[in-house]
Amino acid sequence: MADRTPPLALDDLRVRVERGEIDTVVLAFPDMQGRLQGKRFAARFFLDEVAEHGTEGCNYLLAVDTEMNTVGGYAMSSWENGYGDFAMHPDFATLRHIPWHEGTALVVADLALHDGSPVPAAPRQILRRQLDRLAELGLSAHVGTELEFIVFKDTYEQAWDRDYRGLTPANQYNVDYSVLGTGRIEPLLRRIRNEMAGAGLTVESAKGECNPGQHEIAFKYDEALVTCDHHAVYKTGAKEIAAQEGVSLTFMAKYNEREGNSCHIHLSLQDADGNNAMAGDGPGGMSPLMRHFLAGQLAALREFSLLYAPNINSYKRFQPGSFAPTAVAWGHDNRTCALRVVGHGRSMRFENRLPGGDVNPYLAVAGLVAAGLHGVEQKLELPDACTGSAYDAGYDRVPTTLREAAELWETSTVAKAAFGEEVVDHYRNMARVELEAFDAAVTDWELRRSFERL
Repeated sequence: MADRTPPLALDDLRVRVERGEIDTVVLAFPDMQGRLQGKRFAARFFLDEVAEHGTEGCNYLLAVDTEMNTVGGYAMSSWENGYGDFAMHPDFATLRHIPWHEGTALVVADLALHDGSPVPAAPRQILRRQLDRLAELGLSAHVGTELEFIVFKDTYEQAWDRDYRGLTPANQYNVDYSVLGTGRIEPLLRRIRNEMAGAGLTVESAKGECNPGQHEIAFKYDEALVTCDHHAVYKTGAKEIAAQEGVSLTFMAKYNEREGNSCHIHLSLQDADGNNAMAGDGPGGMSPLMRHFLAGQLAALREFSLLYAPNINSYKRFQPGSFAPTAVAWGHDNRTCALRVVGHGRSMRFENRLPGGDVNPYLAVAGLVAAGLHGVEQKLELPDACTGSAYDAGYDRVPTTLREAAELWETSTVAKAAFGEEVVDHYRNMARVELEAFDAAVTDWELRRSFERL
């Protein structure tokens, strides 16, 4: 990653702490689900001790399920190994003021083992390794993520007490692109937009979406690691701001049987001179590099689906006619395809439409880069574009369940070559844990169908 000015410089933090403007520093890292986990420090202690030496955190934080239960099957962390610590080292390129918490700054951490080496299964490290591979070719990835969410008038505590049923959406009908619809909750949207800008993110716009209460706030693309850090900060901050406003919002991929929450990911490549390496004189204005890179996306898409759709619920989005993809296909500005090519010249890029709002951006972007490099290294040829509805054509299909995706991931030679056996095993176990928990659960669907009638 190129040198860049952080949203808040360390020297500026020292000045603000001396003035009493900042009294708390959050040091956090993204876990397997992309959630920020860490500690809040007294700001003076952080500057005196943690800024130089870092801190520790229990290594079970990369070996638990979504509900933070300790589970088996992880090589790096277990009862047998004593659940020791790993080190958390602040990356001061990410230091920023957090406007929605008084007197607070936040910095993202990288994780290291006792010998100082990076933790292989840490999502931020997984992405760094793939970006380093790109850099060896003189390339860098620029990424934008588009997160949708649904807003409810209920608080998070009320939603919990109601088992997340019967909640009141902030809008009662489809408000896609509706200025009136976004106006209904503009105080919340405006606060999120402005306070994310205060945290160093560049806000583009807000718009309504299809599901009642569904909205999207978009941010400007940036270097891949920066965008993923921004994504994690935004997702955490939006929930915290909603809670402060007495409402709740969800990024889950499929809240109900209507439109799900997507997180389309756009990616472009730049060469060492800052030019768009995907633009060229070939068909559709694409360079040979882009054609190979895009062919790699198609070749690895099914095997890498676990990185793009990591949860049971993720696969409920993939329904025909839903604007979520079902076919392993690409097309020019074709929203029925898993891969959509958009822009021209400097803006030439592709969009992966598989991820939902539950995606871990670090893992997904690492998958996009690794797939593209596979296509470049193997000089894969790009098939013809889909020009009609990919839903009705005879393409290979996107996996329909987490179980199918996990099996494809586990046996993928491309994944093992790009990420290593340890990472493949780690995230295969994550899927196994979720599947076993779901298979043991009795759902509302079963109760409604079986309680009286069976």
